Amino acid sequence: MDEHSQLLQQRAAKLHALQTSGWNYPNDFKPDAQAANLHARFDGAETRVLQEQAVAVRLAGRIMLKRVMGKASFLTIQDGSGSLQLFLDTKTMGAARYEACKGLDLGDIIGVCGTLFKTRTGELTVRAEELIILVKTLQPLPEKFHGLQDAERRHRERHLDLLVNPQTKAVFLMRSKAINTLRALLWARDFLEVETPMMQPIPGGAAARPFITHHNALDMTLFLRIAPELYLKRLVAGGFERVFELNRNFRNEGVSTRHNPEFTMLEYYQAYSDYHDMMALTETLIRETAIAVCGSSCLSYQGESLDLGQTFTRLPLEEALCRYLPDIEAARLRDTTYLHAVMASQGLEPAAAAGAGELQLTLFEKCIEHRLRHPTFITGYPMEVSPLARCNQDDPFLCDRFELFIAGYEVANGFSELNDPEDQARRFHAQAAAHAAGKEEAMHYDADYIRALEHGLPPTGGAGVGVDRLVMLLADRPSIREVILFPLLRLEGHKTTDGATGS
Repeated sequence: MDEHSQLLQQRAAKLHALQTSGWNYPNDFKPDAQAANLHARFDGAETRVLQEQAVAVRLAGRIMLKRVMGKASFLTIQDGSGSLQLFLDTKTMGAARYEACKGLDLGDIIGVCGTLFKTRTGELTVRAEELIILVKTLQPLPEKFHGLQDAERRHRERHLDLLVNPQTKAVFLMRSKAINTLRALLWARDFLEVETPMMQPIPGGAAARPFITHHNALDMTLFLRIAPELYLKRLVAGGFERVFELNRNFRNEGVSTRHNPEFTMLEYYQAYSDYHDMMALTETLIRETAIAVCGSSCLSYQGESLDLGQTFTRLPLEEALCRYLPDIEAARLRDTTYLHAVMASQGLEPAAAAGAGELQLTLFEKCIEHRLRHPTFITGYPMEVSPLARCNQDDPFLCDRFELFIAGYEVANGFSELNDPEDQARRFHAQAAAHAAGKEEAMHYDADYIRALEHGLPPTGGAGVGVDRLVMLLADRPSIREVILFPLLRLEGHKTTDGATGS
């Protein structure tokens, strides 16, 4: 029998012994203090003062460290706020109760009653008078509290990752603060928080392949939403002039360091505004969130310094092509034959029937996007690849749209919303035709949304921020899996269509 199996067997035997004695997972212990609060109040107190005050406490937590020394022992327990040391001895607890505590294991959850004191080294400690086993654990903590390093296991067993890797817990505390900050910033600007359907009869609001499900009672095919956009703009048409939603989206696409099939977006829409207003608001939201969460607008991301306090650059897409591909001819950027030749020189294969706008976007995404390190709004996207955005009045090849790039990847997207129902209907028809021709990411025709536009959508600006990607920046994490509590993983031992096996 290997060591791990022996440990499991020993713990199971201890649990059986406890249950034989009448123990059954007590549920009536109520702590009256937490480790962090006690440290904040008493770390600076003198030993003499603690002795005189005889501060009584009731704590509950998980045993993370254990040192047994004959008639005295030290334990370190961890609760939701932090860690605190316990001192157990025969003099205070009595020989029988102290001996029973020797059978405690790392990972067990206990309740303790006692008084505070300081050790010779000045460490705040609880002198245990009574100790209650609340949960007897059957699985040992990984590597005896040396940490959990394997990335796959950390993501698959996030509860262990949170227990033994303090930096992981810090990331998700930061994530929660970022989300609350974004929400508060929009509330302060009179935006109304709303909820829209996650199951939709027609997928829309983005170019993406959806997940498909079925409602039995209504005998309906439904799609998990790829974006809430079309529903949020219905609300603007209905008179809610400023709305936002912190939403979960689902896209049946690949997995990478920046893509998870289920992810969080913040989308916000404001009547009587345009994409310039949305750029200004987006810049403010990201800067103020960084200051609230990190304490500064200056960040370090993967060894690179980023200053979110400086004005974000604004650069038209065609100008970006000329700047970063110096041999390209600006006068021929809308010539499909020429763009095919440029793509070939970059080793790229153009999509079938792609127009000049789609070719431009492909060149940008493959050759330039990763080079945009300082916060940069790319503007002037081709209308061809922006079916929901308003056309630019001076140049119908373009639309009034932006995307924000920081540290080489997209963080936000927004535009002046198309509110001409006839134009939107034409674009939906074109998208539906592309979908019928095999382009799975193309949009469907949404007659209900067209009807809402026919009732009148005010001039509106809208934008969306990828919350997961923003947290990656704030927390200095290179992978989206590090900022999602439960990222999608292959089943253990499950073979994918390419023959790969989940670990």
